Amino acid sequence: MGLFERDAAMTSMHDLLAEAVAGKGRVAMVTGVVATGKSELLHAFAEQALERGALPLVAAATRAESDLPLGVFGQLFQNAPLREDASALAADLLREGAQMASPAKGDGFDQIDAQIVHSLCAVLLSLAERHPLAIVIDDVHYADRASLLCLSYLVRRARCSPLMVVFSQAEYRQHMHGSFATEMLRQPHCTAVRLAPLSYDAVTTMTSEHLDEEVAAGLAPEWYALSGGNPLLLRGLIEDFGTSGGAPGERYGEAVLSCLHRADPALMQVAGWLAALDDPDLLQRMIGPDPAIVSQALHWLETAGLLRSGRYRAEIARRTVLAELSDEVRRGVHRRAAELLYAEGADAVAIATHLLGAEAADLPWAVPVLESAALHRLDDGFVNLAVDYLKLAWRGCTDERRRTTIATLLMRAEWRINPRTPGEHIAELTDALHNGTLRGSDAVVLARALLWHGKVDEACQVLEHLKESGDTEPQTVAELIGTRLWLRSSAPPLLAHVDRSTSEQAREPVLPVRVSRRLEAANALASVLTRGPRERILSMVERILRSSHLDEMSMDTVESSLLALVYGGWPDKAAPWCDAFIEEAESRRAPARRARLTAIRAEIAMRCGDLETAASCARLALQLIPPASWGVAVGAPLANLILATTAMGLYDEALEQVNTPVPEAMLQTRFGLHYLHARGRYHLAIDHSAAALRDFRFCGELMGEWEMDTPGFIAWRADAAEALIRMGKTEEARVLIEEQMSRCGPGASRTHGMALRVLAATSEARHRPMLLRQSSDRLHACGDRYELARSLVDLTEAFHGVGEFRRAGIIASRARTLAQECGAQPLSQALAGDGSGAAGENAEMSKVAAILSDAERRVAGLAAVGYTNREIAAKLFITVSTVEQHLTRIYRKLGITQRSDLPANLELSPTMR
Repeated sequence: MGLFERDAAMTSMHDLLAEAVAGKGRVAMVTGVVATGKSELLHAFAEQALERGALPLVAAATRAESDLPLGVFGQLFQNAPLREDASALAADLLREGAQMASPAKGDGFDQIDAQIVHSLCAVLLSLAERHPLAIVIDDVHYADRASLLCLSYLVRRARCSPLMVVFSQAEYRQHMHGSFATEMLRQPHCTAVRLAPLSYDAVTTMTSEHLDEEVAAGLAPEWYALSGGNPLLLRGLIEDFGTSGGAPGERYGEAVLSCLHRADPALMQVAGWLAALDDPDLLQRMIGPDPAIVSQALHWLETAGLLRSGRYRAEIARRTVLAELSDEVRRGVHRRAAELLYAEGADAVAIATHLLGAEAADLPWAVPVLESAALHRLDDGFVNLAVDYLKLAWRGCTDERRRTTIATLLMRAEWRINPRTPGEHIAELTDALHNGTLRGSDAVVLARALLWHGKVDEACQVLEHLKESGDTEPQTVAELIGTRLWLRSSAPPLLAHVDRSTSEQAREPVLPVRVSRRLEAANALASVLTRGPRERILSMVERILRSSHLDEMSMDTVESSLLALVYGGWPDKAAPWCDAFIEEAESRRAPARRARLTAIRAEIAMRCGDLETAASCARLALQLIPPASWGVAVGAPLANLILATTAMGLYDEALEQVNTPVPEAMLQTRFGLHYLHARGRYHLAIDHSAAALRDFRFCGELMGEWEMDTPGFIAWRADAAEALIRMGKTEEARVLIEEQMSRCGPGASRTHGMALRVLAATSEARHRPMLLRQSSDRLHACGDRYELARSLVDLTEAFHGVGEFRRAGIIASRARTLAQECGAQPLSQALAGDGSGAAGENAEMSKVAAILSDAERRVAGLAAVGYTNREIAAKLFITVSTVEQHLTRIYRKLGITQRSDLPANLELSPTMR
């Protein structure tokens, strides 16, 4: 390992050796915490002793041989150059002394005859007269009593002999021979040599010997902090470098254990308890009336480099030491800690942590403490810990009613991680419902869980049971109202099983704020789906979102609010809110909630025409929660993935999603409507028009039956009309699309624009450009780039159809740019262009932004998408002459001669949309 920073110690010992060779006996006691290089120092000293005129006699004590009488002292004679008669004498004396000091004879220390001790020491002193001796005893703290007695006798009689004795002993020894070092240090010819941990510079130097100098310099600060200057720990870090890149790993953990196994057994116990508790203050309080023992042990562990501020320097060190504890000891430590903390009145989370470590719920106060801790952890976002607490409480609870409540809470908590897991508790809770231990709001939770897992009949039975029970507790009523509103927007067929009178009862009790927000949000979503968007809903939902966080009860609130914005025609406003809540769900370690929000984000992206984001979000949602765990809600992410991949021309992937098994009960929910619509779009894209029409009409029938046939939700008529057109049923398609348009109010720009595009396909060629221009205006206003691209592709064909090829070229360039931005490969192929018109358009846009005035940009933007001068004048409320003047200046500034040279992707300002 190298003798880093041990030059001063070696020099001191060489000086002492020189005095001993000159006839003045000397003793050196080398001390230091474990693994600071004491053995290496003694070994090097012994090797150099002969060169300096002394004969080295070396012995090493071990814990395994600490009960072997004269075992250490006898090692000195094994290689000593004794005469034959002296060697025989020493052998006889050692044998006789060992027999006398045998543990079977008594306590051993007083059983060795003084004459034997004297005679053994005389052999060595006689040898020293012929040749100076350097006697080296490593780890003397493990030496047997008889050997210590002989060594003590030898040291006291060596003051005037050419002999030096060097001992090494680890600091902090709680053993029966602890007085030996004290006795030696009292001798006037004994010198203490203490080895301190390595300095920062020594750590850097040692690291540089094994790694590149620049790498070593970068790692030195962290490694010094992790090792505390302990050479053995530093060696472990160096060995770990190849596999962990500088972080402490397996070798470091082994070095920690090596340090502890070399030390006193009492330290190993303290280290193990600390590893279990990870709290030095708690450990000291657990020891009881004599905490000084723990303080001393912790101080030693810190000096040895294992701890810093009472805790392990690296988590892997704590885990490695913890693994050395037996399960019984570990559980016992945690149990004692839990009992102490409860007696001290500590918070529930602190106590529950140790109850969990002890796997103990049999204490009379354990179950309520675990419940309370679980609720705190749920609020903090530590869902996995909350689940662990609840599982332990559930196993330990003997009261059936309380056990049912815990099971319900456990099901809700596990839902945040994986909605499939709570299915394990459904049978138990269903039994609890029938035996009367599951009531009120807990029963409502069961009903929703059953519906999620596609068990519609069982869910209806639970709701009917609640209706018959007539439970009027405020919490139950509030839960039923929320469920009724949720069913109204998510599973309307089940509404008949919820008592309508609960909505009236809601006015009576004063509800908590977050419950009120939840009901407001659910009502807003239901209103948007059944009556269409209203401006007041936008302000109300944004107010709700501003005051919401993803705590235990608010996921429904957030989800309903976001969907109200999406279906209300405000996906651009929903996007930043959704992103923020996704980030919060990730930080709260709630993959199920993150998945549900990511599925909404896919819906938002799809309605903005961002196909790649829609596809990636839908894929991620299905990775965070596998399709089998989504239950009936799987229709939401599947639908958006099918829609996006179909629009992108990824038909194989879309087919894979279409073939994904889905619960039959999904078609009784809103998620089934999305799925039917998406599957219809896929069938339409691959020219299975009849199959597409069946899906669209079935979707429409359900929407009508459920009174959810609003244009902002799913524009099924526009898609059904497109399928009819492909089947040659133009008149039937026109009737359907005109009905769709009649339903479009002021807030349905997207659906209106889509309907106008399909209406153009049923109209005469001369009318198509006007209808498609109106369509593109509305789609541009709502921000759906994909639907806008579809409209512009049709407009390109319409201009070709009436012979306006120049306009067609301008629109084609614009459409090509949008299609490429969206990743809509089929649209790009439909334009049959080489894409050259789009090259350099970004540069052109920058040029326009830099040199045109606002008024000129407005005129240029309209001219670029094919408006005539007269149409531009009417749209901007200026004269035709003013338009012509603007265009003249625009051409001059941009160095062009005609409007077909204008940048095709020039954005219109908000006032022109």
